[in-house]
Amino acid sequence: MSRPQCDGSNPGRGTSGCVIWPNQGASLLQLTTSNDLFFRCLAAAFDLAENVHFSPALGINMAISKTTSSTGAGKSVVRKAWQTGASIKTGVVLLILVVILAAAGTVILQRPMTEPDDMQRAYSPQMLHFLDATGLTDVFHAWWFLGLMVLVSLCIIAASIDRFPNAWRYYSRPYKYPDAGFRRALHPQKSIAISDEETGLVAAERALHAVGLKPERVVREDHFAIFAERQRISEMAVYIVHASLLLIFFGWIVDGVYGWRGTLNLNEGQTSNIVELRDGGTRSMPFAIRCDAAGQDNYKDGTPKKWWSKLAVVEDGKDVKAKEIVVNDPLIYNGVRFYQSSFGPNGKVDKLVIAGAPNPNFKSAKPKADAPAAAQEKEIAFAVGDTADLDADTSVRFAEFIPDYAVRDGQVYRRSNEVGSPAAHLIVTTKASATSYDVWFPPLEEIADNSKAPWMLAPKELKMGHFTGLQVSHEPGQWCVWAGVVLLGVGLAFVFYVVHMRFWAVPVRDEKTGLFTLWIGGTANRNRDAFEQRFDELIEAIEKELNPISAVSESERIATVASR
Repeated sequence: MSRPQCDGSNPGRGTSGCVIWPNQGASLLQLTTSNDLFFRCLAAAFDLAENVHFSPALGINMAISKTTSSTGAGKSVVRKAWQTGASIKTGVVLLILVVILAAAGTVILQRPMTEPDDMQRAYSPQMLHFLDATGLTDVFHAWWFLGLMVLVSLCIIAASIDRFPNAWRYYSRPYKYPDAGFRRALHPQKSIAISDEETGLVAAERALHAVGLKPERVVREDHFAIFAERQRISEMAVYIVHASLLLIFFGWIVDGVYGWRGTLNLNEGQTSNIVELRDGGTRSMPFAIRCDAAGQDNYKDGTPKKWWSKLAVVEDGKDVKAKEIVVNDPLIYNGVRFYQSSFGPNGKVDKLVIAGAPNPNFKSAKPKADAPAAAQEKEIAFAVGDTADLDADTSVRFAEFIPDYAVRDGQVYRRSNEVGSPAAHLIVTTKASATSYDVWFPPLEEIADNSKAPWMLAPKELKMGHFTGLQVSHEPGQWCVWAGVVLLGVGLAFVFYVVHMRFWAVPVRDEKTGLFTLWIGGTANRNRDAFEQRFDELIEAIEKELNPISAVSESERIATVASR
């Protein structure tokens, strides 16, 4: 055949130009009939050379150049990118980044779960601006986190595709007959002297049955072996874990792209379908939520125990669903979840109860002669804006409520919307004189006309209104996430607790002495210490099975000799 001849005419380069010449007398037909496969293999062998030229005498003009072939360079880049993506190191690095960023999302306050005031108290304006700009206040919906999820998913897919063919061949075509090299290298192993092949095979079969395995006889030409295994599916456990991670990441990506979160604050009796989103916008739902009641249960020492809200879903003017929710027990309707996130006074009066009696010092206020003064006393419950009659000539209107008041220069101001020093303003009007009197609770000097009004009024009960704060989320990928979590648990259970064990038993004949030994070997893909104990138990079982068989064989031999 031919061999390369290198002229060394290009010493300055890493390799020399090589020419392939046929040997003298070689048949050109013989070379050309197989030239395609031969020269392609030869070209691959010389892939490290700068130039490989084949003789024109062969009718082939082929030149391979690493540095000038754009196609080869392109394939090399794609191959390197694929190898990098399928690398275990790449996957581990990306997963570590995911864990670090997810941990940052649990440490850094996240919107919209955290109230804006709490965010401003927790961080300086500069830091809050930086966190918002980089998306660290909404890590799990940031574009870079979603991009990282895509990269991790692609890496898992590449690694699975790259390794699955070998894994499937290993799973679908188990190695049942160990050759001599395999037997020498395997650990643990044991050799036991036997009288003949069948004796060793029968003993191994019985022992394997005794330990709960199903042995299989393997025939190789004129040799026999026993093979048994358990839980081969364990070899595919890593792909169960891969599939679970892909489901989890896919669910996260779907939530990040198509999901949304916001808040909905409702007063008792209020109905709304407008959700305030984290970015300051709003979203209209195709149905409305009504808060029928909300409250707080306390422990005996007065500390809050739980918040609750009685909600109703209103669609097309009808109540279609109702539920009392508490923390971590949301109302779910059409894929939208309503979580109890806060509860508190809304700064508005739900009901004010007052008691009144005619003012004896007022000129026109005279009780009837036939009715005692006690009969003239009244108790009225009303809300802000309501009007009630005290008698035929006098009425009272609940004008306003100030949750936290302050008096300055003869005027009453609202200091804040938080309930601190509340004040109620009532206006008492007489029809006959068309005169109005300002009544304040508590009485405010230089402003209130409490003592001048025709009726003496006093507060008995003030019931403040409350709001319920709901966290609203639409996460269409949650089913994928939870399915992935369940599948991940199954996969990890297989990885840590399901062990693939394999056992072989091969009768081996010594060519020099002609004696037989039973070679027993085994292996496991994890938990080797426990497997070696299991292997020792199998050896003991085989040795016990061999003794009765040997005794029977010896008695049969004696009986045969005697009969002769």
